[in-house]
Amino acid sequence: MSAFRQMRKLSLASLATLSLAATGATMAQATPTAEPTSTTSPAAADSVTLDLVGINDFHGRIAADRSSAGAAVLAGAVDQLRSENENTLFLSAGDNIGASTFASASQEDAPTIDALGAAGLDVSVVGNHEFDKGFDDLTSRVIDRYASATGQAGEDFALGANVYKAGTKTPALKEYAIREVGGLSVGFIGTVTEDVPSLVSPSGISGLDFGSEVEAANRVADQLSDGDDSNGEADVIVLLTHNGSASTDCSAIASETTAYGDLIRKASGNIDAIFSGHTHSTYDCAIAGPDGERPVIQSHQYGTTLGKVSLEVDPSTGDVIQASSERLPLANESADGEWTANYEANPTVAKIVDEAEKEAEVVGSVKVGEISEDILRGGDTPGSDRGVESTLGNTVADIHLWATSNEDFAGEPAQIAFMNAGGLRADLLYGEDGTVTYQSAAEVQPFANTLITFNLTGAQIREALEQQWQPAGSERSKLQLGVSEGLSYTYIDDAPAGKHIQEITFNGEPLDESATFRVAANAFLATGGDNFTAFGEGTDHTDSGQVDLDATVNFFKAHDVVSPSPLGRAIVAGTDWATVELDATEVKAGDTVGVTVSGLEEGAQISASAFDGAVEVTDVPAADASGTTTFQLPVDSSVEPGDYQLVISQVQREDIATDFSVIAADSEEPVPSPTEDDQSPSAEPSESESESESPAPTTDSDPSTSPTADSDDDSKDNSSDDSKQQDNENLADTGFSASWIGIAAGIVVLAGIVLLLIRRFGNKAGH
Repeated sequence: MSAFRQMRKLSLASLATLSLAATGATMAQATPTAEPTSTTSPAAADSVTLDLVGINDFHGRIAADRSSAGAAVLAGAVDQLRSENENTLFLSAGDNIGASTFASASQEDAPTIDALGAAGLDVSVVGNHEFDKGFDDLTSRVIDRYASATGQAGEDFALGANVYKAGTKTPALKEYAIREVGGLSVGFIGTVTEDVPSLVSPSGISGLDFGSEVEAANRVADQLSDGDDSNGEADVIVLLTHNGSASTDCSAIASETTAYGDLIRKASGNIDAIFSGHTHSTYDCAIAGPDGERPVIQSHQYGTTLGKVSLEVDPSTGDVIQASSERLPLANESADGEWTANYEANPTVAKIVDEAEKEAEVVGSVKVGEISEDILRGGDTPGSDRGVESTLGNTVADIHLWATSNEDFAGEPAQIAFMNAGGLRADLLYGEDGTVTYQSAAEVQPFANTLITFNLTGAQIREALEQQWQPAGSERSKLQLGVSEGLSYTYIDDAPAGKHIQEITFNGEPLDESATFRVAANAFLATGGDNFTAFGEGTDHTDSGQVDLDATVNFFKAHDVVSPSPLGRAIVAGTDWATVELDATEVKAGDTVGVTVSGLEEGAQISASAFDGAVEVTDVPAADASGTTTFQLPVDSSVEPGDYQLVISQVQREDIATDFSVIAADSEEPVPSPTEDDQSPSAEPSESESESESPAPTTDSDPSTSPTADSDDDSKDNSSDDSKQQDNENLADTGFSASWIGIAAGIVVLAGIVLLLIRRFGNKAGH
């Protein structure tokens, strides 16, 4: 609250109370748990406790489903909290409708609006999904339905202070709403993420601009606290923002460098609490603003949780002298997996839901086809990660391609189709017998987008694939496209912007980036939604006349059983994801070779093939705890000798190829090369050596250098090099014997000379 508002309300009799309250208006840091967080300051004797209870991202979940307690239990929770404190207001941070379950979506979300009205919803900000069917639909049908359901001004349920008429600062929606409770005027300001133009079909909001949330929130907060009753005044101001953090950690949220981070830190100090949405996250925190900490809360999604902020307010000043926040789960799961509601259902709302479900059953129960197994969205929990390839994304892309290229399609046939992950809102589950109903098909793609065909060059297709990595500051860093059969690409996730996509192939050949291709996508993508501007820059955009749901139903009718389209159309580039070792790189036809693959994640599955796919090893054991697996590669006896490759494959990975050779089955085993000792002559003549100076070579005394050990015929056909080696060895033996003969002859000659001398000198002495 501004100083001006404080002075306007101040009287001399309340100065002491004001001084006491101002010294302690702080809040303790909230933690992201279900436990309430609270701070206390000295309170005025006549303080009013204001309870604000809120939801966000309800998305038409009117029927109970596990953790989603349903609209009747939600209403019952609000009833109980109001019975505990009559100064309770029920509010929403947006996306009440759109991407709804079939019971609501099949009736254009009228049951959701009626149920929230009967539950006593007091105010709501507009979410991006309120624009799904365009601004005209919002400002007529939707707002009119809220007026009928609540008995209040319908505009109060679509607040949007930062939504302007295009090219102006003229508000296109109501900026704030005032509610009177407990003698307090409570002002609610609504803002919505500036990303709306990239989240809905641009054609439906072509007359709008979405401006800064901070600027709009502060402008209206100043207006509500400037002392001018003619432009609205409020004792307590609450910001409803359809924006949020993806984190659940309060310290991370407080410091994040996103548009939402700026908003919660820089929103006017006159704003006493902030209710958030859009990211389907859950947290209740105390985040420092310009004038100290204040509650910042988001309450998950689909009516699983009710967020509660309690403000103890001095009515004489409008000061919040104590604040606490908590998240109240509407249902709990027991140890046996059963979900139980935590509040009694409101009977009026329960009747609305029951009637809506009966109406939906008539249309929704019709069987449209069968699936062979589950077809799922991305993430460890299906639907939890829009940045990974999914079987459902690829399957829907294949459906859209079929719908815009089959023989009944009157337009120019499409060659490639794309599907955005955010447009997939439910999985196709096999259930008991694989039956797909109209309802289950509708829940996958609930936005009723038409299919558009248009021209893109190969270079623009590359650009579109690059745009899966979203611009800096986006709420999600990556949005994976489903792609149709025939198109595949390799990528590097952590590459610089514009360098992620490596090789692109179309029908097995490198994509010609100078060629033009006919492409299909839903109207949202085709006009540049989700920041895929490359699609919007295509040419010759043509409406196929088919709604995505109708195309899906027709696809199922044309196929007896639909199987999930495989993963692996988007492949991580590089072959360093594993190490492959063979027991031998040379193997005889008819034998096997052992293979060890290491460097895998525990439990990872791989496959192997060789001989240009003629041999496939599909039962390779899963990797053990060390990330290693081993198997045997069979080499059929009919395989021709030559060089081959073993190819190791893993879904969404580039193949690893390892070379090996096959030799003929009747080839002899190589023997070790002769050692130096084997080739040296014996120091003593062997018994078999001839006494001749040139003994004939014998097979017993000569070391063999033949490449085989057991073929007499081969030994007779030694090469000339082998013969020369044997001759040299025999010559060496001959030289050795001749040296002894020479020595003996020398001794004989010397002895003869000595005898001659003795005789000669002996005779002289005798004379």
